[in-house]
Amino acid sequence: MRVYQSNEIKNIALLGSKGVGKTTLAEAMLYECGVIKRRGTVNSQNTVCDYFPVEREYGYSVFSTVFFAEYLNKKLNIIDCPGSDDFVGGTITALNVTDTAVMLVDAHYGVEVGTRNLFRYTKQTEKPVIFLINQLDVEHADYDVVFEQLKDNFGANVVAVQYPVTCGPSFNAVVDVLKMKMYKWKPEGGVPEILDIPDSEKEKAEELHQKLVEAAAENDESLMEKFFDQGSLSEDEMREGIRHGLITRGMFPVFCVDAERDMGVRRLMEFLGNVVPFVSEMKPPVNTEGVEVVADASAPASLYFFKTTVEPHIGEVSYFKVMSGTVKEGDDLLNEDRGSKERLAQILCVSGQYREKVEQLVAGDIGASVKLKDVRTGNTLNAKGAGNKFDFIKYPAPKYRRAIKALSESDTEKLSEVLSRMHAEDPTWIVEQSKELKQTIVHGQGEFHLRTLKWRIENNDKIQIQYIEPRIPYRETITKAARADYRHKKQSGGAGQFGEVHIIIEPFYEDMPAPSTYKFSGQEYRMNVRDTQVFDLDWGGKLVFVNCIVGGAIDSRFLPAIQKGLMDRMEQGPLTGSYARDVRVCVYDGKMHPVDSNEISFRLAGRNAFSDAFKQAAPKVLEPVYDVEVLVPADRLGDVMSDLQGRRALIMGMSSESGFEKLMAKVPLKEMSSYSTALSSMTGGRASFTMKFSSYELIPGDVQDKLLKEYEAVEEKD
Repeated sequence: MRVYQSNEIKNIALLGSKGVGKTTLAEAMLYECGVIKRRGTVNSQNTVCDYFPVEREYGYSVFSTVFFAEYLNKKLNIIDCPGSDDFVGGTITALNVTDTAVMLVDAHYGVEVGTRNLFRYTKQTEKPVIFLINQLDVEHADYDVVFEQLKDNFGANVVAVQYPVTCGPSFNAVVDVLKMKMYKWKPEGGVPEILDIPDSEKEKAEELHQKLVEAAAENDESLMEKFFDQGSLSEDEMREGIRHGLITRGMFPVFCVDAERDMGVRRLMEFLGNVVPFVSEMKPPVNTEGVEVVADASAPASLYFFKTTVEPHIGEVSYFKVMSGTVKEGDDLLNEDRGSKERLAQILCVSGQYREKVEQLVAGDIGASVKLKDVRTGNTLNAKGAGNKFDFIKYPAPKYRRAIKALSESDTEKLSEVLSRMHAEDPTWIVEQSKELKQTIVHGQGEFHLRTLKWRIENNDKIQIQYIEPRIPYRETITKAARADYRHKKQSGGAGQFGEVHIIIEPFYEDMPAPSTYKFSGQEYRMNVRDTQVFDLDWGGKLVFVNCIVGGAIDSRFLPAIQKGLMDRMEQGPLTGSYARDVRVCVYDGKMHPVDSNEISFRLAGRNAFSDAFKQAAPKVLEPVYDVEVLVPADRLGDVMSDLQGRRALIMGMSSESGFEKLMAKVPLKEMSSYSTALSSMTGGRASFTMKFSSYELIPGDVQDKLLKEYEAVEEKD
């Protein structure tokens, strides 16, 4: 393979909802470019892109797959992205390292929730979008309806470049209003017959051609002037205007294709090769210092590693984009993130499981290397003179969580290593070793996302695991003041233990006045504040420790021990064993022994006094509540709303967006455990949701009573 320069390289992401035919299209593109001699199919499990065992097991893409094609003396690096929202991490990664998105839309189902979500990601990353209406040969396919949906959802910048002469099983021809020709295929597809537009289609074609000319002219001032002068533009001028429109997102061209029968794919490849922007034409990324890094082949080399896979018989494959400079086989580079040196023994161009060695790659190109010793996803390797670091990929918050454990205790350490490796392959698998919950929690984008993780661990790494309902990180607090004292006394030969502590606790809130006088059971307690310490708790909230000791009842050297005792109980609340928060404690009296008093005595006295007072202070359990947004088809709104209300949700509002409804609600985390599965079942997979931590709120009384009984039962069992 020859070395392609930055102005000859185009990086493209294939996007679309689950089942719209991205992998089938990728297979047709590889075939048209001569990379493969025969097209595989998803059903036959022999496609270039879906080659991992788990993908063949499930029948659709789990990972984004990089492949390249040489076409019209250009190099097209294409990333086929998973369609399921559970694997959105691969899509977001691909959008950040490519320059143009080709978004497939099903000719029958039209714009889906997934389409809208994907378009939102392209907007966030400021990437050009080409819409591709696929599967025009299926029953009930309707191009006109889908095209109107595209305009309704994504605006007037959606412009037709092609339209089908007929839809459904008889589909075999499209009219191209850029070239003003009709492309017609034989039943087996492949090379089309290029014909003049028939009289029956001329009026429609001329109208759409004029709209395309106007849209192209709007994106370039010189073309606009020429259009006003001449009333039209040449084909080359239209291409230039469309390119400018793509770069600024001022135009979203629409093409037609039947990927399964290889109809329209060759024409699409021509457009990608001739019109979509080169790497050198796109806005440069910025490094962590906020400096733009231009795709300059003569600059010092910087490589950003965006993807890692572990493949049978090969080991670790690390995918990178050359952000600047030129990288050659055998180059020694510095890992800017880890401080280690790395040698690129091999540079590969990859098409799924097929690899081709190359001697060098220049700025903007995408490649891979194998068996690097110390490179992780997200790392930057620099040549001498380059000091870049990149951190521009931002993943969505997880939506599904499960506790995970190995069935055999002997596999626990190995499982931890595997989970760390899995996170490197897919950063949206987040592993949390929760000290609070005493569980290993795996967070993901959905039930299927975590089911895929389980399949891979059990089948690839031979570790049998189980998922468990994760505990909820509740918080405990108090709602009124209370007083308690506790004497710790122990004598067992030799030195004894003695410590007595008297405390008053109350709910803490910001800017509350200093403690003064309290009254319990008719007796008044006056506080003389000598010192106040405020502790910001790692789990949120505060512990305020007020020293009100007078007359030397407790020596000041024992106060840190009392504070440690209080913190012991804050870390394991008296009600449910959860963290406690937002409590002010006044230590106002106590007793000590000249011989037997020591730190452990006062630590135990402080802990037990706090526990007794806490239970008298009208304690309450707080639960984590999340802001949830659900995007749902209008015909499923009632079902979704009823389900949310059954989950103790507080509906905060709703809005309509082109046939879809957006529901905003606050929902307790406890009730979101299997929501992704339930939502998919209710809506046939046509809805999606996001969730983000909002706050801790008081749990309802009946729910708290049930929770306390469950905790007491567990404590008695233990």
